[in-house]
Amino acid sequence: MEDLDGRWRDLNRLLARPGNIVGPGFEPQDEWIEFLQHQVRVLCVGAGGLGCELLKDLALSGFGNIDVIDLDTIDVSNLNRQFLFRMKDVGKSKAKVAAERVMERVQGVTVTPHFCRIEEKDRDFYEEFHLILLGLDSLEARRYMNQIACSFLEFDEDGKPDLSTIKPMIDGGTEGLKGHARVILPGITPCFDCTLWLFPPQTKFPLCTLAETPRSPAHCIEYVHLIQWPQEKGGEEFDSDDDTHMQWVYQQALKRAQQYGIQGVTLQLTQGVVKNIIPAIASTNAVVAAACTLEALKLVTLCSTGMNNYMMYVGTDGIYTHTAQYERDTQCLVCGAGVPMQVSPTATLQEVIDTLKESPALGGRHLRRPSISSGSSNLYMHGPLEESTRPNLRKTISSLVDGDGSILQVNDPGLAGPMRVSLQFRQS
Repeated sequence: MEDLDGRWRDLNRLLARPGNIVGPGFEPQDEWIEFLQHQVRVLCVGAGGLGCELLKDLALSGFGNIDVIDLDTIDVSNLNRQFLFRMKDVGKSKAKVAAERVMERVQGVTVTPHFCRIEEKDRDFYEEFHLILLGLDSLEARRYMNQIACSFLEFDEDGKPDLSTIKPMIDGGTEGLKGHARVILPGITPCFDCTLWLFPPQTKFPLCTLAETPRSPAHCIEYVHLIQWPQEKGGEEFDSDDDTHMQWVYQQALKRAQQYGIQGVTLQLTQGVVKNIIPAIASTNAVVAAACTLEALKLVTLCSTGMNNYMMYVGTDGIYTHTAQYERDTQCLVCGAGVPMQVSPTATLQEVIDTLKESPALGGRHLRRPSISSGSSNLYMHGPLEESTRPNLRKTISSLVDGDGSILQVNDPGLAGPMRVSLQFRQS
């Protein structure tokens, strides 16, 4: 990538000379630009309002190899803030269009799109990247990526994290005129599950109001989502990313609203209520994405001391920012060393699950319907994936995981969050 009219002049000033606030071990050199352009691989998860800003900032900050993953297609309602998209792009993949638009505008950068769910990529895919940036609007998706990043973490015999196995992750989030940026170094700083209390609870409506006296469009939508869907769809799990599911909820909510003389049920509102979406504002996305990109540059080059470890931005009344150093939960079941569990390498996955249920030390008395994963591989899952993962129950655990010391993530309705189990193989 050539230096077009001093394009990297400001970046060189930052990376090619010493300073008073550089990070530990920083060595100023001209080769940093070459390193950013050709050696570093960055993954941007999400190509929406925040994702578009992240992609632009990363490309203009010298990162030359960027991947972006997003399952959504472009809607007309996106165009007011997701600036990489045009009216002609409506209906197309966000990831693909965003990648093409960035490469058109920033010469030399390579942006590789992935039009799919994050769950469709295996653990090896995520392992390829030096750094992961999140531009998501879903807590569930964040927790999934958090689980992926933490799955690479290994510990020594003293329970200290192996620094070479840390997969850095930078998360940005916006809600209207408020936002945050945070740096997650698994095993060093708090992960998502260490600080779930930071996320406000979703708005809940009394079921009696939804069922008997709906007074707003949101009441009608939530009635269909929470009550009517389970009644009419049996055991089918609702998927908010499935257009047919969302259309069904919208049509049924429209009918219910008409029965009670309520106006205002739209498809966009239905999506917002079901997904708990708060309207996005372009300026907030720009501020948060800039903070995230700067932290990415710091992590890769050590050109300055990094954020420690959470930045809050509030733009509702003037501009206010605050950085807080939250503490890691050493007993966290996701980023911790894991609860040790001894099993025979010839034990089947079903036998491992039975052992989990029978062990008080592993919270067995709380387990009702455990789903088991390792990294990004679903070993056995309840719900829609149960049929496809059922054959794994008869397979030996050693054939399903990488080996001794592998980490299992256990999810169950009886647990407050995912449980991290460290497998220790013993001879039968």
